[in-house]
This record gives sequence, C-alpha cells and structure tokens, in this order.
Amino acid sequence: MTATAPLAVTMGEPAGIGGELSLKAWSMRRQGDRPFFVLDDASRLAALAGRLGLDVPVRELDRPAEAERVFATALPVLPVRLRAPVKAGQPDPANAPATLEAIERAVELALAGEIAGLVTNPIQKKTLQDAGFRHPGHTEYLAELAGGVDVAMMLACPELRVVPVTIHLSLAEAVRVLDTVKIVRAGRLAAAGLKSLFGIERPRLAVAALNPHAGEQGSMGDEESRVISPAIEALKRDGIDAHGPAPADTLFHAGARAGYDAVLCMYHDQALIPIKTVDFAGGVNVTLGLPFVRTSPDHGTALDIVGTGRADPTSLIAGLRMADDMARRRRT
Repeated sequence: MTATAPLAVTMGEPAGIGGELSLKAWSMRRQGDRPFFVLDDASRLAALAGRLGLDVPVRELDRPAEAERVFATALPVLPVRLRAPVKAGQPDPANAPATLEAIERAVELALAGEIAGLVTNPIQKKTLQDAGFRHPGHTEYLAELAGGVDVAMMLACPELRVVPVTIHLSLAEAVRVLDTVKIVRAGRLAAAGLKSLFGIERPRLAVAALNPHAGEQGSMGDEESRVISPAIEALKRDGIDAHGPAPADTLFHAGARAGYDAVLCMYHDQALIPIKTVDFAGGVNVTLGLPFVRTSPDHGTALDIVGTGRADPTSLIAGLRMADDMARRRRT
C-alpha cells in the first residue's frame, strides 16, 4: 500500500441512504483529506445527485490508483452494476449480489494493498438474508472474507470507545451465552486494536459489570464473581491493564472516561446506548482483528428518509477520517 492509496467506500443497501451519504461526504471534503472512491453504480449515483440537487460530478475509474487524480474534481466510482432498478426506501433482494460484490471487491483490494482501508455503507441485513446471505452482519462476513480471522466490533468517537462482548443477540440470549472465554477474547482484541490502530502503547480497559451495582456482592446475580472477574484476571496475566467489574451506571460519565481507553461491555445496548448518547451523529463502527482497516457509520439504512435529502453524512465522514488515521498508524 502506498502512502497515497485511497480509501474504498462500499455501496451498502442501494435503496437506503448510503448513496446520499457518499455524495455528501465528497461534497464536504477538506483540503488534505485522503481520497476515496465508491464501489457503486455510477449512473444511479449521478441520477441521485440530480434528484437531491447536489453538485457532485461522478466519474468512473478503471482501477483504484486513478482516484487520487480524479478526487479533486469528481466523485470517483469503481463500477458495480445493479441488477434491478432502485426504488427509494424499498430494498430488493435482486440487488443483494451487487451489495455483496462491492464488499467482496473492497476486501480483495485491501488484501492486495491497493487501498488504505474500506468504509462500509449500511446494509439491510434482512434483504441480504432473503437472498441467501447467511451472516448476522458485516462484521462476521468480513471476518470470513479475510480468511476466518477472529474479530470484535468497536464503536468509537473522540470521547469514548466501547467493545461489546456479545453483539446481535436478544438480552436473554446474551446473558445465557456470556462466559469468561468470550470476555478474554474481546479484551485481547481490544487491547491489540488500541495499540495497532489507535497508537496507544499501554491500553487501559474498563470492564463493565452485567448486573446492577456489579451484582451487589451476589445479591443481584453472581456473573461478576463467576464469569467476569476471572476474565479480568486472565487479561491481567496477559499483561493487559484491565479493571472491573464496574457498575455500568457509573462507567460512562466524563470523569470515569478519563480512567480508561475503552470499555468491554457485556451486551449490545450496554455499549451502544452510551456511545450514541455521547456522540449520536459521529460514532464510528470499527472492526478489530482484520488484516486491514475497516470502519463504518454507526447507524442503519434509514429507509424512512431516503430521497428526502435529510441523511446526515457526519458518521460516514468520521469513518473516513478515522480510517485515514488508522491507516497512517497501523502496525501488523
């Protein structure tokens, strides 16, 4: 990968807000931003720009290296052809192959060193699954495409980083499957990612409790002593600065945030509620453990506002800039 290698932005769900976000991100580019290109259908992006009144010229590329030359005057697009016309807010499984092709090609380019990293626009999981997609989401699919590597999801903004130990599970199922091994695995990936992607030499991990008041010495649950504390001790034996279990209701205010670099959270909402409260528009999804940089906006396809011009590109732009920072720092 060269120092000027571009970032790749995937199409995401074509009936969602991804196209609008890509157009707006280019129109809001700053001097010195790393160039990016979009894996998408150029004709649909040009038509979308016209409907939304966005002055964004679109130009097709033959290869990623051309993006640097094109980026100053037009949104570079590496073509991915849609299989069916796009209806705003109405996902069509017929276009699932194009959505997946964009992701697969971006991973191939990343593994080949032709791009600095990839930023994925939101997908509509149910639509992909209706077309035969067998993964819960982006993170698991990217892990498979990268060779079956072990990965974890981090949500990050300038004020907070969180890593959920369990992700897309019901709360009852998350509690049932939570174990020491999963916590240790997430902690190791978090510590390694903080070093290699964020440049933090001695990462400090706070580990959230599962139960109110950290179990109140067992009167509100014993997972803290039975499952979480042994994981913390294992992480410490690995040389990782981990502490807890800490009551989640006192873990995310400004004073507490000064004492750690990331929080291991036991379930999905324990992680996502605080980060979306702290920085709703600017949160970024980062995949830890991949052999390349991957970020994504921390929101969905927003089918209810597609075509209205109201889509906020803040999270995609934050993802692009975070991916650039990570690419400059990344160590294997």
